[in-house]
Amino acid sequence: MLTPFTVVIPCYNEAARIGETVHSTLDFLSIESPGAELIVVNDGSTDPTAAVVRDAFAGAKVETRLIENFPNRGKGAAVRSGLLAATKPVGLFFDADLSTPLSEIPKLIEPIAKGDVDIAFGSRALDRKLIGVHQPWRREQAGRVFNLIVRLATGMPFWDTQCGFKAFRLDVCRPILEKAHTVGFAFDVELLLLAHRAGLRLREIPVRWNHAEGSKVRVVHDSLRMLREVIALRMNR
Repeated sequence: MLTPFTVVIPCYNEAARIGETVHSTLDFLSIESPGAELIVVNDGSTDPTAAVVRDAFAGAKVETRLIENFPNRGKGAAVRSGLLAATKPVGLFFDADLSTPLSEIPKLIEPIAKGDVDIAFGSRALDRKLIGVHQPWRREQAGRVFNLIVRLATGMPFWDTQCGFKAFRLDVCRPILEKAHTVGFAFDVELLLLAHRAGLRLREIPVRWNHAEGSKVRVVHDSLRMLREVIALRMNR
């Protein structure tokens, strides 16, 4: 049985799959952590995402909440909204596509619950044998280059900052969440960098992962935007 924790799922125009994701998450939590809560942050969707989430919440055996961000503010803002609204001591966010299976959750929650680390985050880079379905070659190579640039620009020793599967001990991480300002896809880098500078205990953990179609990341456009955001973080060092 896992310690009570908050799950945050940011979503934008995910009506096609958020219902199944919510049902699967609630089933997992009701068995593994009945004291947990699930927060879905609807980041200004223009499709029926919110309605689908409300329907999926019906009859839930754990605490549920839907947070509405309007207009669309970006994944970073959605994740922070959810984590700052959490009422449990540990907060975990993951993507609506469930690229990392729910069965991997204990890998992140247990080290924090034991007091070993303050932030635990999933990594696709530490053991690539755990990747079942790979991303398209171009997207995967862009990710490797981006993470190399992050290492060089920030001095952090991590090999995958972008996996959407991260957990936080919220009593010590709340100031970092409040201080962070990046709203785009590079928000992960900012959170880890702020925690690294603050001397918090971070652990990168290999997890199983499968590429799912429907990613909101545009390889060229968003890669350039993320690079600009990382450069800005370095300039503010």
